[in-house]
Amino acid sequence: MSADFRKEAFPILKDYLFYLQTIKEKSPKTVDEYFIDLRTFFRFIKFKRGFVPKDTPMSEIRIDDVDVELLRSISLFDAYEFMDYVKTERLNNSSTRLRKTSALKGFFNYICVKKHIIETDPFTELESPKQKKSLPKYLTLEQSIKLLEAVDGSHKERDYCIITLFLNCGLRLSELVGLNVTDIRPDNTARVTGKGNKERIIYLNDACVSAINEYLKKRPSDGLHDRNALFISNQLNRMSSVTVQKMVYKYLKKIGLDAQGYSCHKLRHTAATLMYQHGNVDIRVLKEILGHENLGTTEIYTHLNSQQMEDAANSNPLSKVKAKDK
Repeated sequence: MSADFRKEAFPILKDYLFYLQTIKEKSPKTVDEYFIDLRTFFRFIKFKRGFVPKDTPMSEIRIDDVDVELLRSISLFDAYEFMDYVKTERLNNSSTRLRKTSALKGFFNYICVKKHIIETDPFTELESPKQKKSLPKYLTLEQSIKLLEAVDGSHKERDYCIITLFLNCGLRLSELVGLNVTDIRPDNTARVTGKGNKERIIYLNDACVSAINEYLKKRPSDGLHDRNALFISNQLNRMSSVTVQKMVYKYLKKIGLDAQGYSCHKLRHTAATLMYQHGNVDIRVLKEILGHENLGTTEIYTHLNSQQMEDAANSNPLSKVKAKDK
């Protein structure tokens, strides 16, 4: 949770955030984001209603004094004004505004349905901002092979193993750095802890098993600060997300892809796309592999490349039918 969580939140908000973390098992990062979003909302409400001097910086407005009377006075129009504020003044994109909408709807549903603090939920009709659906960026099969071939240096076995797991298993960055040695099981599977501390089992193909075995031969064993961690840094700590990102960027730059918006998450996109396009993996199976809660999230990987679209057009039985000369 945020370091300021217990000091800044009013009691009902604290209760809700603890509920998210302990009962709903939301990740600390998600709880932090919801707290920040709700704090921004109540700061905005207090400023708009003149509860603080007009020259008070938004960041200095306290919310620990928000009471039931204020909560009962919130209307749907307040939410619309707030969404306009974060879009025009704070330049929040649609994804960030969508999260803020979820935070508001979740909190007010909680104090209405769970706690009965308010009689009616003002945000039941609050619509979510439209999301621009863009195709995920991914490496081609040839680029993926080139990336693996680029790995070298004193940590080549470790780095090769990391990139192999990204490209073959579609792991999130947080899932990869969180892997422990004991998560790699004798039956060629691995236990992965995903969002919300939800565990899933993934199957390791031959490339993954080989890469892991080669790395384990070189993995340090003495002086470790975290003996459980699978991937070890130069300082003998568990590799951090930042360290892994820098390593991946280094090899992407080596093959000329550093300035094209690629990242560790793009390697996850790559794994999903290659499995779907080249392995004919069913979308429902892909959902389980990636650890998605909703099938709709996985469906973004069903995009088609231009060659597939051309092949589909040419496969139409009418594709060769032409007008006869008269």
